[in-house]
Amino acid sequence: MLYQVIIVIHILLGVGIVGLVLMQQGKGADAGAAFGSGASGSVFGAQGAASFLSRTTAIFATLFFITSLGLAALSGYHGKKTDLMDQPAVENVKADDVPEAPMPEAPVIKEVEAPAAK
Repeated sequence: MLYQVIIVIHILLGVGIVGLVLMQQGKGADAGAAFGSGASGSVFGAQGAASFLSRTTAIFATLFFITSLGLAALSGYHGKKTDLMDQPAVENVKADDVPEAPMPEAPVIKEVEAPAAK
């Protein structure tokens, strides 16, 4: 159950990171062009959305990394450790123990006469 919960959180974080990265403007783009000329009156404050989106993306990326490590740890744990050398050797099978497979019948080849030359 825990494994499925972490997978769902991991997928949601991945989709969130993709969405946040797509919402961010490039380095050369002006933040005022995206949110209007009055950047100080915007929802994100005077600095604009760049710092909010960057900070949120960093938080999501950190959580994504943590869930990745958690999934790796959970998938690698199988309980009891086994060693290849602890397993018994495979016994050889004698040829007399193997049942014979029925032989298929040989295909019938029909001879076709060549047409006579005119």
